[in-house]
Amino acid sequence: MAAPRHNSHSPELEDHRFPCSSCGSDLRFDPASGDLKCDHCGNTETIPRSTGAMAELDLRAVESDGDAAARMEETRVARCDSCGAEVEFNDDIHARECPFCASPLVAGTGVNRHIKPQAQLPFALTQENAQEAMRSWLGRLWFAPSDLRKAARSKGGMSGIYVPYWTYDAETRSRYTGQRGTVYYETRRVPVVSKGKRRMTNQRVAKVRWRRVSGRVARNFDDILVLASNSLPKRFTDALAPWDLGGLKSYEPKFIAGFRAEAYGKSVRESYPEAQEQMNIVISQDVRRDIGGDRQKIHSLDTDVGRLTFKHVLLPVWMAAYRYRGKTYRFVVNGQTGAVEGERPYSTIKIAIAVIIGLMLALAFAYLQITQG
Repeated sequence: MAAPRHNSHSPELEDHRFPCSSCGSDLRFDPASGDLKCDHCGNTETIPRSTGAMAELDLRAVESDGDAAARMEETRVARCDSCGAEVEFNDDIHARECPFCASPLVAGTGVNRHIKPQAQLPFALTQENAQEAMRSWLGRLWFAPSDLRKAARSKGGMSGIYVPYWTYDAETRSRYTGQRGTVYYETRRVPVVSKGKRRMTNQRVAKVRWRRVSGRVARNFDDILVLASNSLPKRFTDALAPWDLGGLKSYEPKFIAGFRAEAYGKSVRESYPEAQEQMNIVISQDVRRDIGGDRQKIHSLDTDVGRLTFKHVLLPVWMAAYRYRGKTYRFVVNGQTGAVEGERPYSTIKIAIAVIIGLMLALAFAYLQITQG
């Protein structure tokens, strides 16, 4: 279900800008307080807290009736030619660096039509918190270039991005056939060699008695999380897990004030097979528990999916992209927990110095051995 593109502005285009009631400057979401804050005059404004359950959309219904207007929105985005990221822009921003790869990025005049977010997880870490987490992470790396560490210590250089994810809820009923294995032991006479002598001894040998079984298991899944972005390597996003989705709040644009939001690059249908893989792992574990015994074999597993719903959610990630000797290195920080992952260059000078010191120590040790011998 690819999101169609349009070449002209639409009155439905959302502008995530909120003027300060005191001075008129733009307010931004402040992770420290959880409210809107004006950096110009210091005024703060409370974000109303949503009540009630968050909207869940029926996956099959969305696919059948297409782009229902009530579920869709249009946002102005720019696509990075280097990494493929699609980053949302406000109307007054025309050029900047891509937060994913530091390549020049120019906003176009087109808009992206896509499913509205149902929820977001607001940033809990400030930019200073995220920079400290990244500095600590870099400090544990051997042979990291000094200029990269220096760049990480400088103010700025990090962008707060709301990254798109899908969550899936599913009611499943599974039928299986397999075998239950019961371990038992037989005693055998086997030859052994002890102190150069060969003798016979008793040895217990484990064997398995198999019995055919069949049965049914049921599992209701809640918030199976799948990344909807193509701009970051999967190992980056996997390393940022786990996320506490208990902190999700019904979608409120004020939480995005002062930040960027990436448009999803993988549709809800394209992402569903990954959710199925996660569910199949859990269902297989359920089946093995249901089979019981000491060993289990699964011969067939057939799963029916009943109610199937999803949410489009935005999760907070601080990102930094630095160029070192012509190559871009990216770092990401979980905006909720502070977990860090990134690409790291190696300083050839530091490695060479370490090799030289190692050789000198080896020569000194050899010299001491000779002189003392």
